[in-house]
Amino acid sequence: MAHDCSIPVIQDGIYGFDARGVAKRFRHAAIFGALDALQPGETMRFCNDHDPLPLLAQINQFFGDRVAIQYVQREPGEIVIDFRVQG
Repeated sequence: MAHDCSIPVIQDGIYGFDARGVAKRFRHAAIFGALDALQPGETMRFCNDHDPLPLLAQINQFFGDRVAIQYVQREPGEIVIDFRVQG
């Protein structure tokens, strides 16, 4: 079942972030800013058109165990990842 990233998810501490709508030159700064704004227990549901492996490595390097990364959907052209801030 495909996840529809056009529907905002604002429930149970899950906040949507559709990277496809952010200019490429601002994406990483916007993503890191959004992650930094989350409180422990909150999740950013990230949608993108490609698998952002270099970004995931940067997030892991910067935040370490503070941010858990879990794929919700990993289909070509439709990537959905939950970034959950640990307590």
